[in-house]
Amino acid sequence: MVSKTWNVGIIGYGFSAKIFHIPFITAVPDFKLYAVVQRTPTPENDAEKDFAGIKSYRNTDELFKDSNVDVVVITTPPDGHYALAKAALEAGKHVVVEKPFVPTHKEAEELVGFAQKYNKLLAVYQNRRYDADYVTLSKLVKNGSLGRVVEYETHFDRHRPELAASTTAWKTKVTEAGAIYDLGAHLLDQAVHLFGLPQRITGFVGSQRVNNPTGLEDSFTTLLHYDSGLLVTAKAAVVSPEEKQLRFWVRGDKGSFKKFHLDIQEDQLKAGVRPGDSGYGLEPSDRYGVLTTIDQNGQPSAEKVPTVEGPTWVEYYRKLARALAGESELPASGAEASQVIRLIELARESSKLGKTMEV
Repeated sequence: MVSKTWNVGIIGYGFSAKIFHIPFITAVPDFKLYAVVQRTPTPENDAEKDFAGIKSYRNTDELFKDSNVDVVVITTPPDGHYALAKAALEAGKHVVVEKPFVPTHKEAEELVGFAQKYNKLLAVYQNRRYDADYVTLSKLVKNGSLGRVVEYETHFDRHRPELAASTTAWKTKVTEAGAIYDLGAHLLDQAVHLFGLPQRITGFVGSQRVNNPTGLEDSFTTLLHYDSGLLVTAKAAVVSPEEKQLRFWVRGDKGSFKKFHLDIQEDQLKAGVRPGDSGYGLEPSDRYGVLTTIDQNGQPSAEKVPTVEGPTWVEYYRKLARALAGESELPASGAEASQVIRLIELARESSKLGKTMEV
């Protein structure tokens, strides 16, 4: 049977499209970069010049009317995700939405319903399920190296105590985003993907910056409580003056895994390295995590654990292609992303009320 090539239309031609989507779409033979919606191209920033032969549209209606478009990828700010995803589904397109999915759980559930109504796939771009460090940790959890996990800490900390005066990005809009929507969408998704939904949640959401004219929620600490006794701490900070930032610290009754530094792919992409290039996605040995176990004499013994090679963020689009062909589950479904948005809402409500919330 000859496999189908899926024509992809991208809405938006900014950082997200150029760095986080197009390199991976073009790396998977099942996809063809077919069209880009770019409202105001310039001589220095023109998708049609960068990718000869693609369709270049100035508005989304043109894209939705094009019967050759199979998949629409939405890379615009999150306040517009709902309307664009709804319109794309109504036009008979499969849809990938950049995270955070939508601002509210209500909107998320409505989009999931529309996807079911129109019998189309709705995915959310949780590419960090394919971070090499997270995949490494997941293997240690699943193969029993840590035993019964009781504490799982996941961090995205940086030392940026001053907000740049020019910052106007969507991430500074509290009602639509803030740190818990931006970074929390990844950290909470990874935790739920590994352990399932918690029974209760406690949130501390606010700003660590003194000068914060935007009202940005720049930091958060979220506790996920499980009846099994597991406590998940998901945290992002902007005041963290460390030489190296903690990424994971996971403790079980047989072992502990501690990992510093973020997955290397984003920095590589910003530097111009692309999937297929030598060294892409490969973490240097000085950034490996440490596994500590208890030996037969009852003493702790530590060893470096090489970060796995791959599957890299290309796997998101590989798995999407398999899902479109009916051979796999989605790499991250709208229904799963809806659960994460609900957790974010509960965390913010918990922070506001000063109490733990039932999930």
